[in-house]
This record gives sequence, C-alpha cells and structure tokens, in this order.
Amino acid sequence: MGRLLKKKTLSQKKKSRQNIKEGEVSQTVKGSFIKKKPLFAIKKNSLSEIRSASEKKANFIYKSLQFLREVKIELKKVTWPTRKQTISSTIVVIIIVFLISFFLGIVDIALSNILRLILP
Repeated sequence: MGRLLKKKTLSQKKKSRQNIKEGEVSQTVKGSFIKKKPLFAIKKNSLSEIRSASEKKANFIYKSLQFLREVKIELKKVTWPTRKQTISSTIVVIIIVFLISFFLGIVDIALSNILRLILP
C-alpha cells in the first residue's frame, strides 16, 4: 500500500533544481525539493491540441459549406409546379379539409345526442 521514500541521488537533485529554474515553484523541506505545479504551464501537446481544435472548426465550416452547396445543386434539380397547378392543388386541399371537418362535426353531434339519451 505505502511506498518507501528513497533518498534522491545527486543527479535527481540537479534535475529538480533545473526544473526550478524552468519556472516551477518548489519548497525545500529538510534539504529535499518538493515539486509543485509550474507557474506557467505550457504542455508539449498543447500546440497540437490547439491545432486539432482549429482543424475541427475549419473542418466543421468546410462540411457546412459543402452541405449548402449540395443543397443548392439539389434544389436546381427539383421540378417546381406551375402557378396553375399550385392554385388547383390548394383548392382541392381546402375542399377536403371542409368536408372532413363537416363529417366530424356531424359525428360529434350524433354521438353527443346518443350519450344524452343514455345518461340521464
């Protein structure tokens, strides 16, 4: 469970002193160095992470623009109805809506009258 603390060799002490010079904060406890978090943390992979994030954004923008281009191309292929066809289709839809609403209104009135006769 627990680890035994080993004494640092001279080379390890030199390395820890070099880390202090590079910007890390440390404390000395009875002659040994204890590392803490660096004052300025620049990770080695941070540049690649920044690049990958910017590439993802650029990739997203590129894909979005490509999608919009393809939509434009597909919309050019659509056969749009003429004005006469659009008006005639609209009139048919309106007539069907009135017929169905009239039918449902009659059924509703009939069922409500039947329920009034059954329930006192």
